[in-house]
Amino acid sequence: MTPVFAHGSLRLYLLSLLAERPRHGYELIQALSDRFGGTYIPSAGTIYPRLAKLEEEGLVTKSTDGRKTVYEITDAGRAELLAREGELDAIETEVTDSVRRLANEVRAGVTAAMRSLRADLASAKRQARDERPAPASGGTGRAGGTGGTGQGADPRAESSRAIHEADLVLNEFRQQLRADLRGQASRSRVPADTVPELRRRLAEVREGILASLAR
Repeated sequence: MTPVFAHGSLRLYLLSLLAERPRHGYELIQALSDRFGGTYIPSAGTIYPRLAKLEEEGLVTKSTDGRKTVYEITDAGRAELLAREGELDAIETEVTDSVRRLANEVRAGVTAAMRSLRADLASAKRQARDERPAPASGGTGRAGGTGGTGQGADPRAESSRAIHEADLVLNEFRQQLRADLRGQASRSRVPADTVPELRRRLAEVREGILASLAR
């Protein structure tokens, strides 16, 4: 899932970020993380040697702002960006594709968890039906089950209603989370640990539901 820059692509992308405004090293790392939705977070050991090389080639300059070293693109750097505009467009396309793949993974994780929970609920419904006591013989008929206490309620009907309501809840959750993730991706970034965290939380919910069914 982590995007891999082709040879020279990261160098060019750093230039494009500095063309937007001067930045220090941490800001460049954060900007790259934001652009890739948290799926690619370069280390300082990756960024600073490339910045040093860009400075050596006269494409950027650096200055000190307190404890921070700020990098700024030069006219020569802007000229290189202009000359390699087509390559930069291809890199931007890869950024978009990477974020889209992350969103697809999140959707797939939600869908798989919902299918698993639905299967568990259906299994519980079948088990409740199989364990339903046989109707008592005798002349009691159905009159004793018509009161408001619910003692005469059909377990199969109750299970069917529960499954239907659970499906509604799951669909509402999926749609809402999907909208939330898309909104976050449009504003900033979706962290790389979103999918593992989602799977963990959904597994906890599933275990809790199964535990309540077993009682």
